Amino acid sequence: MPADRAADRASGVPAAVELRGWGWRHASRNAWTLRGVDLEIAPGERVLLLGASGSGKSTLLHGIAGVLGGDEEGEAEGELLVGGAPPTLARGRAGLVLQDPDAQVILARVGDDVAFACENLGVPRDEIWQRVGEALDAVGLDVALDRPTKALSGGQKQRLALAGALAMRPGVLLLDEPTANLDPDGVADVRRAVGRALDATGATFVVVEHRVDVWLPLVDRVVVISGGKVVADGAPDAVLGAHATALAAEGVWMPGIPPRVPPPPAEPPAGPVRERLLAAEALAVARVRDQPVASGIDVEVRAGEVLAITGRNGAGKSTLGLTLAGLLPPAAGDVVAEEPLAHGAGPHPIRWRSTQLLTRIGTVFQGPEHQLLTRTVRDELLVGPRALGHDEAQAAARVDDLLERLRLAPLARANPYTLSGGEKRRLTVAAALAAAPRVLVLDEPTFGQDARTWAELVDMLAVLRDEGRAIVVITHDIAVVEALHAREVRLAAPDPTGVRPV
Repeated sequence: MPADRAADRASGVPAAVELRGWGWRHASRNAWTLRGVDLEIAPGERVLLLGASGSGKSTLLHGIAGVLGGDEEGEAEGELLVGGAPPTLARGRAGLVLQDPDAQVILARVGDDVAFACENLGVPRDEIWQRVGEALDAVGLDVALDRPTKALSGGQKQRLALAGALAMRPGVLLLDEPTANLDPDGVADVRRAVGRALDATGATFVVVEHRVDVWLPLVDRVVVISGGKVVADGAPDAVLGAHATALAAEGVWMPGIPPRVPPPPAEPPAGPVRERLLAAEALAVARVRDQPVASGIDVEVRAGEVLAITGRNGAGKSTLGLTLAGLLPPAAGDVVAEEPLAHGAGPHPIRWRSTQLLTRIGTVFQGPEHQLLTRTVRDELLVGPRALGHDEAQAAARVDDLLERLRLAPLARANPYTLSGGEKRRLTVAAALAAAPRVLVLDEPTFGQDARTWAELVDMLAVLRDEGRAIVVITHDIAVVEALHAREVRLAAPDPTGVRPV
């Protein structure tokens, strides 16, 4: 297609979305993720798509965006049109922001990354850079255009991805849990940015979100997916009023219906004494050499306790978690493992071998796909036990238990990459638990979870805490901090002029 036609195609003209008997089945699955979906979205409509974790919401967005792949990745049936054309022939008409911020970073510098899609659409160069500046301002990502994308936090990368989508000025804007990695102020900033963009362009809008209250102010329609089909569709008040109880039972976060939370830990703790396992003193942390993002950190990780690391996006929370876990070297100061944890491996986790880390410190990254290694969910859980030389029968029994507890048993033979974002998160948590580490470091563990799976995950962490394990959670989810009665360490807000102290 000529460049001028491609640019015009993504000029913000609202597009209709039509699905007639549409379905999709992943190549590694027997069951259809979605089947028989009938849905029409008029140009300019704003739709909130609800459903339990794994119900097919993300798959539907990927279908509309035309990024599900060819026959080797799965099988489609029925008809799906965007602006009257199949999505694969209308690319650029829809802008998609994915659940995983790392999966969307393409280029090494912030400005180039935002400009990438516009360049592919043939937008004139002068106009591209005007759009880049406007998009970055809209999402509140106040960094230099030449800032390395690898230096951004997960929340900053999410804003970066949204800026790239807004710069395209698509006719359909598709957001898949766009605020999951953002602090509360960031959630409000991004929602306002999206609202301004929709008001300016009139673009059709479809957003997937478990937490209903975040997007209700912006949408005029709610669609509910269950059992692979549309089961409710209408004005927000009508759908939520008629289906509130059923939606809450399916795991949708309904205003006024909080999830179940575990009881507080016993006093004294039911497990071992809260002995110190890890300690950091005068610690500075960095992802990029000689560019510390937080400093002056003194913190202890104790058995039988949950430590919550909180703070604004870019404050260095994930970097601190990776440093405590022995996966990044300290930029200054030290992280020391006490002997009950080190158990002969030496005092410095950064020097431990991978098999030594497995049983001592388990880590769950912010981006689940960064630690998927095998072709099936079940094999993913067996990686740790096999690396440790565990008996196959005992390892299989432990894996079966984890699959059941985290609602992954029906997916045991599925390819991990075909799971929903919430399912991938539960899988990586289960994989870390399979090696039974004394310390567990979890980066945004409730990312992508519906209210039901959130409660189940929190229950499991409470049990591990009460058994005497040490748990570190990096999170924006204050409900998790409260439900687990965590001791909170809050990192200071980012300071663009220098290093951020704790």
